[in-house]
Amino acid sequence: MFTPDPIPRPAGPPASTTPVRDYLATARHGVDQSYVVLPRTLVESMPLPWQQQMTHLLAELHQAYAHLTWPIYRVVPSRYEKLVDLDEDQLAEVGCMVEIDVDGDLVYRERTGARINNAEDTTVLVSCLDPIPQQHATDTQYTPPRGVPVQTPPATPAPGMPVQGMPVPGTPAQGMPVQQAPGYGPQGAQNYQQAYSQGYSAGHGQPPTGQW
Repeated sequence: MFTPDPIPRPAGPPASTTPVRDYLATARHGVDQSYVVLPRTLVESMPLPWQQQMTHLLAELHQAYAHLTWPIYRVVPSRYEKLVDLDEDQLAEVGCMVEIDVDGDLVYRERTGARINNAEDTTVLVSCLDPIPQQHATDTQYTPPRGVPVQTPPATPAPGMPVQGMPVPGTPAQGMPVQQAPGYGPQGAQNYQQAYSQGYSAGHGQPPTGQW
């Protein structure tokens, strides 16, 4: 039914016609004036539903601009540093040089020879180590899922050392009588002494005295 009342409009500002540009204008990670960098390690570690949506979006982007000649992009992790804090290699990387003038002061110049004024307040972009873990960096490390206890394998004893719970070869089990080998023990020593004395008395003289 027709109503003369005006159509209610949603509160708040109208939806932007450039949402990606608006968001990237306020983003701080991996964004500059021309490019957006998404570390592959972080993208592939996102939840599965997010990865599925991202895959469809990237596929649409690549399909829409497949007719263009895409170059090979080389991403270099970098950070801003003050010009006066750089060493010689970093100065050469940013295309600058430093020299000492006749007054003994440091003078910073561009590669063309032009002097850089206010070098103490000048910041430049130099390469640095990537703080984000690279892909497959921890593949060789065993990391169990969170909440799962880690079972430590039993230590391997050294050769010749008894294993706990296992009898040592030559040792009778607990509760078993110990049997002495023939010729050993008190009775064996007495028999050996008698045989030794009889041998000497048969024609070899008297046996030597000593402690048996």
